[in-house]
Amino acid sequence: MDWTALSVSLRLAVGTCLLLLPFGLWLGRALATTRGRGKPLVEALVALPLVMPPTVLGFYLMQSFGADAPFGALWQRLAGSGLNFTFGGILLASLVANLPFAVQPIQRAFEAIPANLREAAWCSGLSPWQTFVRIELPLVWPGIVSALALTFAHTLGEFGVILMVGGSIDGETRTLAIAIYDRVQAFDEAGAGIMSAMLLLISFLTIGVVYGLAGRRRWRRA
Repeated sequence: MDWTALSVSLRLAVGTCLLLLPFGLWLGRALATTRGRGKPLVEALVALPLVMPPTVLGFYLMQSFGADAPFGALWQRLAGSGLNFTFGGILLASLVANLPFAVQPIQRAFEAIPANLREAAWCSGLSPWQTFVRIELPLVWPGIVSALALTFAHTLGEFGVILMVGGSIDGETRTLAIAIYDRVQAFDEAGAGIMSAMLLLISFLTIGVVYGLAGRRRWRRA
């Protein structure tokens, strides 16, 4: 069992969830509550990582993170180091790759809230911020939990994007998914099987938590 690779995977998954949740909440609510000609374009951009091959997305991100690209050059001037083949680089790539998993469940949860419920809260004297915290957030909680679980599980299993951007540097960018690939390439099927079982167990427990919380909420409502 490659515990170092597992540690990198868990750090990447937790970091992705923590950084992506606030943005997912903001963008999911904005897409659910606004109407405009540009909305389909934004939704298409959010969903693009779902249909784009991971290696293609990873290639474009790798090019964007390079010192010759405007974004990569700006980052290197500000941070003093590049993004490719670093943990910061794969974290940023993970944020892009997991955008639809964080935004779409939250957007659907906000869309399920009746518009007149917000209007009733405003008429009762609640400010828009109070309405968001006291009315909307409790109602969209299942969507938030689903977004976190999907983002966490998908990050653990992400391979193509991470390999293209970060390579396979032990303790830095070598995740458990990449370690499994390396073990298979070395004909170590037993080692690959143990690590695959670990990923399967973590993913199963993550999804189980989602269904458990959703079922508990339905039971309370009943």
